[in-house]
Amino acid sequence: MTFPKNFLWGGAIAANQAEGAYNVDGRGLVQTDVTTGGSVNSSRMTTYIDKDGNPGKAPSMGHNGRIPEGAKFAVLEDEYYPNHKAVDFYHRYKEDIKLFAEMGYSVFRLSISWARIFPNGDETEPNQAGLDFYRSVFEECRKYNIEPLVSIWHFDTPLALEVNYGGWSNRKLIDLYVNYAKVVFTEYKDLVKYWLTFNEINNTTMFLDIYGDAATDEDYQEGYQVLHNQFVASAKAVLLGHEINPEFMIGNMICGITFYPGTCDPADILANQHKWESGIYYCGDVQAKGKYGTYAKRLWKEHNVTLDITEEDLEILKKGTVDMYTFSYYMSNNVTTHTDQEQVAGNFSSGAKNPYLTYSDWGWAHDPTGLQYYLEKIYDRYELPLMLVENGLGAFDTVEEDGSIHDDYRIDYHRAHVKAMSDAIDNGVDLIAYTTWGCIDIVSAGTGEMRKRYGFIYVDMDDEGNGTLNRSKKDSFEWYKEVIATNGQNCLTD
Repeated sequence: MTFPKNFLWGGAIAANQAEGAYNVDGRGLVQTDVTTGGSVNSSRMTTYIDKDGNPGKAPSMGHNGRIPEGAKFAVLEDEYYPNHKAVDFYHRYKEDIKLFAEMGYSVFRLSISWARIFPNGDETEPNQAGLDFYRSVFEECRKYNIEPLVSIWHFDTPLALEVNYGGWSNRKLIDLYVNYAKVVFTEYKDLVKYWLTFNEINNTTMFLDIYGDAATDEDYQEGYQVLHNQFVASAKAVLLGHEINPEFMIGNMICGITFYPGTCDPADILANQHKWESGIYYCGDVQAKGKYGTYAKRLWKEHNVTLDITEEDLEILKKGTVDMYTFSYYMSNNVTTHTDQEQVAGNFSSGAKNPYLTYSDWGWAHDPTGLQYYLEKIYDRYELPLMLVENGLGAFDTVEEDGSIHDDYRIDYHRAHVKAMSDAIDNGVDLIAYTTWGCIDIVSAGTGEMRKRYGFIYVDMDDEGNGTLNRSKKDSFEWYKEVIATNGQNCLTD
């Protein structure tokens, strides 16, 4: 049981969670710049000034903050916004990439902030300072023979596009996104080979399901239209990217969750199948197969959805399929029609608690077997190369008096998931890369916390923004270095 010799090992971050420098060198605002911190029990909040000039806050609803009619997004003086400073990757990227190289990375996943390239999203000329920054980052990666794996969109639509166009529910964003993609594809065509169009695109349907009865038919109408517009934008970007450089490998990115039926009740079996369709396959089928699944009509009918969709759209989707399927995996969920089962209470997790699994402090199931199941199921469906581009354990870390950080729990988590990947590869799955999430501590997307740490590298920063931002190695740093040096063999023998 061995990983392929050319297997790509590395880690992943996102611009809005790592870079900071939110108002530096011409960057425009994005949603997270007006989003406060939260916790596992309290929502992050979107801040605004209402039509009467009064400051206010509304639950951020994941990545789609809704504020009162007539209100304007605003940065308020008395609020703390963790993404403003983040972990200052913007100024410390050389130090961080050097540490990644020391671990032995052959791939580093990161995202470009659209608002650094086009501050308002619709300018005719890009922001040169933004282009220069990412060029420097990619050149630094290349200095250490690290392949950049670049997400074009990672939950950071320029806020001006939300305000002036209504966001992704407006078809005008398709061409604005494609223009942005054209600029970065062209600018970095000799530095970047691997690209992802949209990060965890299926979160739109995932969140609607989590909201349950609180989500109206109007919410579903908007959500499915947003997704359709993003599908078309993704397909156009794939076609354009292949024109600019035929060597590009362009993928999608799915929030991968393994769903199990909570019981052997046939009603649970069917409900579980429907959860896979709405949560996982709906987006994967369009991007990897180039068409909506047969079940899509049922999903639309359930919520009276009528898409603005053209024959030209369908032809573009058919032609602009992705070269590889990439996904995140953190946990599994149980699906049941029975209301008497103990429910999971955690950050973006839902369903009945699985008695055979343990859970993190944020309510996420520890389930490496679920990863193997997902890999084998998805590869059988699409027969495309797979990349696992997010996987990790958010946990509390303790800094000892001598500065050491003993995170055996993180090592145990990753060891089990590397073993699951190996088993899937042994069973015929074409898995080509693994990038752990938050390879260096970053701001949590879900809660805005720093104490929810994923990294092999500790960043001295707390939830209120206090700290030196100094970097230090955890025990997991040396362990992952050995994983890469042995091409995963130490996880199979220790």
